[in-house]
Amino acid sequence: MAEPTTGNWFYERVATPIAGSKVGAWFYVNVAPAIDRRLMRWTNGRLTTGGFGRVGMLNVRGAKSGALRNTPLVYTRDGDRIIVVASRGGDVKHPAWYRNVVANPDVTFTRDGDERPYLARTASGEERERLWKAVNRTYAGYAAYQVRAGDRQIPVVVLEPATNQPEGAPQA
Repeated sequence: MAEPTTGNWFYERVATPIAGSKVGAWFYVNVAPAIDRRLMRWTNGRLTTGGFGRVGMLNVRGAKSGALRNTPLVYTRDGDRIIVVASRGGDVKHPAWYRNVVANPDVTFTRDGDERPYLARTASGEERERLWKAVNRTYAGYAAYQVRAGDRQIPVVVLEPATNQPEGAPQA
């Protein structure tokens, strides 16, 4: 069962509606990542614009450039797996990090200063539906993002620990 990373009254009552608005979504897509990259580095991942304990850093190679890209993302834990959502604030296009993950599924994810290797994949079918409910418990704004995204189904990405991969699978 996925564990929501919520519990902060202020965030649930005040910040979530702001972040779910068009202006808030624009801020979290265009401004917050640059701030969060610095905040997370300075605080060992403990403080972000999204609050405490709800944002981690996805590290993935660029699909075209091969350069390492770092993207702060809200996450939900599902056992030893990490679940992230390619919402881009409800845009009609997928975020660049999602295209990078599809091209290069060997990633690392850092939370609370602890970086670990994972293999990324997009959830589908019943698994996606179950995880979609779980991520909406972590951040209720995803439902509004899906409405704004129109016909684009927002991908739910599962990060499986690389240590659980079959022998011979690529490692990050």
